[in-house]
Amino acid sequence: MFNPNVIVKNMVTQPTTDHVISLIARIMMAYIFLIAGWGKITAYSATVGYMESMGVPGGLLPLTILVEFGGGLALLFGFQARLAAFGLGVFSIITALIFHGADDQAQAINFMKNFAMAGGLFFLMLHGAGKFSLDAAIEK
Repeated sequence: MFNPNVIVKNMVTQPTTDHVISLIARIMMAYIFLIAGWGKITAYSATVGYMESMGVPGGLLPLTILVEFGGGLALLFGFQARLAAFGLGVFSIITALIFHGADDQAQAINFMKNFAMAGGLFFLMLHGAGKFSLDAAIEK
């Protein structure tokens, strides 16, 4: 019987394909955090004001930048990727709840986006960074 799931599984479970897809997925997940972290660095005062308007102390901005930009770099290079993915997943859920509250229809897409990213990050946490990563090089 024709089963598209089996066909796709056979394509992506080839070692080279698996390693390349893991790398591409990590890059795609890292991208949003690197851009967001850099944006907070370059618009520091405005970000502090926004955080405070949402009831979050502006003094947490350095930690936020460390989590976003530092976590993004960790994902990009596959360094401590499981820990970074877990931290960014939790961070994504927290920020969804604080900044993209489900009550606000205008923020509903961002709320769902954050939850979807958390799901992908938790999947990365379970499966690791893959062969093309600093984690794999260190584990050798």
